[in-house]
Amino acid sequence: MYALGIDIGSTATKVVIVDDAAFVKASAICDLGAGTSGADKAVADAFSQLGIAWDDISYTVATGYGRQRFERANKQVSELSCHAKGLASQLPQTRTIIDIGGQDAKALRLGPGGMLENFVMNEKCAAGTGRFLDVMARVLESDISQLGELDAQARVPVEISSTCTVFAESEVISHLAAGESIPDIVAGIHVSVAKRTVGLVRRLGAVEGPVAMSGGVARNAGMVRALERELGMEISVPPNCQLCGALGAALYAIERAHRG
Repeated sequence: MYALGIDIGSTATKVVIVDDAAFVKASAICDLGAGTSGADKAVADAFSQLGIAWDDISYTVATGYGRQRFERANKQVSELSCHAKGLASQLPQTRTIIDIGGQDAKALRLGPGGMLENFVMNEKCAAGTGRFLDVMARVLESDISQLGELDAQARVPVEISSTCTVFAESEVISHLAAGESIPDIVAGIHVSVAKRTVGLVRRLGAVEGPVAMSGGVARNAGMVRALERELGMEISVPPNCQLCGALGAALYAIERAHRG
């Protein structure tokens, strides 16, 4: 018996398939999000790894920005619950989760057993999100996957004072024109995002550790370091952090399948 979890984000689609013992048997990531062919491509990739088809899937849970439009799902579950469940299955002691998504940023507080107790979100502004980092990488003529490596080369991070993506972009262009190094600018961008994100986290109240980070931005080591400095706490990053939401969805799906 197999169950499938799909996390359809704004910029990428992630799929995890688990067996009846809740072990991950296949996973796939497609860099196409809601409203695109990303879901079909990610599912096809995961199916090809196992040599299966839809008839072999007992239950499907969809989560993420585009979950309501995925017609194959038996159930939709919020990305908050799915990220909590997926991350807690890998790092069970976690009490605070930071997730910087493509269109929003979230801070989650977990109780014993990985249950979601409280959360706060920023979904009204692109600043402090993965979209912000995408825009800044493009201005710097760098790939977003290079930002962590560039950050490690920084000496003195520049100050990015604007909290608006458009104005921050102008600031970055001004720093480039003034001859500031790209690594120092990247580090400044990370500090700017970290300050906004930690401000969000503190709206939960006193920050409880251990703290972990989920989502694709967690692959950016420079961003994680900036958050650790701003928060004053170590942040763990689980393996396959980008798959946390899809994993949580798959775990919900196999539980439903067992219930018949």
